[in-house]
This record gives sequence, C-alpha cells and structure tokens, in this order.
Amino acid sequence: MSCIFCSIIAGEIPCHKIYESEFVIAFLDIGPVSTGHTLVLPKAHAENLETGSLADAERLMSAIYTIAPSILKAVGADGYNLGMNHGECAGQDVMHTHLHIMPRTNGIPRTFTKTHPSKEELAATAEAIRAELQKVG
Repeated sequence: MSCIFCSIIAGEIPCHKIYESEFVIAFLDIGPVSTGHTLVLPKAHAENLETGSLADAERLMSAIYTIAPSILKAVGADGYNLGMNHGECAGQDVMHTHLHIMPRTNGIPRTFTKTHPSKEELAATAEAIRAELQKVG
C-alpha cells in the first residue's frame, strides 16, 4: 500500500510546502478548515505517533514551535488549534503521523468544515508564510 504523504515527501506529488528540515516537512492542507491550515509530519513513515520514534515526535513539536507564529502573522490570525487524529475512528484519513495547525481569528466562528481554495490561493498563502519564516531565520 502506498502512502500519499510519503509520495509528497519524495517529491512525486506536488504540495504547497512551507517548511522542511532533515526530518520534518510542513505543507498546506488542500482541504483547509481555515486559511493557512498546515500539516506537519515526520519524513519517516509511521502510521501514528506511538509507532514512530520519540525523536520524531519531539521534532514535530519543535517544528510547530518554529512555524506556527509565522503562519499566524502571514494570515492575520489570533490563535490556532493544534490537532491530531489517531486512527480511522478518530478521523485519520492518511495513515502517516501528522499534526494540523489550524489558524483561528477572533470574531470568525470556529469550524472544522473543509473548504476548497484554488491552487492560486494556496500558492499565495504558502508564499506569505514562507516570507514570514524567512524573517525569523
């Protein structure tokens, strides 16, 4: 069985990447619940958090610590939800460990309904986030 996230990591499927390190990659969700909704995942395949390494779990949180403030600045959000679905019963639809950063803005009702932005909208959002990340190093 092939993993779509492993194909994205390998560069076989395009994504709107905002961050990459030796061990972690982050890219925009193509069905976001808010502008800037980002997926953060280890490059090493593991179906869920506890089947992966503790080092990869720590790297995920370190990446979120690094990129979340830039996402908020880029999209003008006030906060974010951090989410992980563990197992099909919890809503996990790609069996590769990943966390969601879902930016939220005061005054806008919180929803978990997926939206369908254009490729151009996603590209512009990704570029704005990358620009903010460059400012912090």
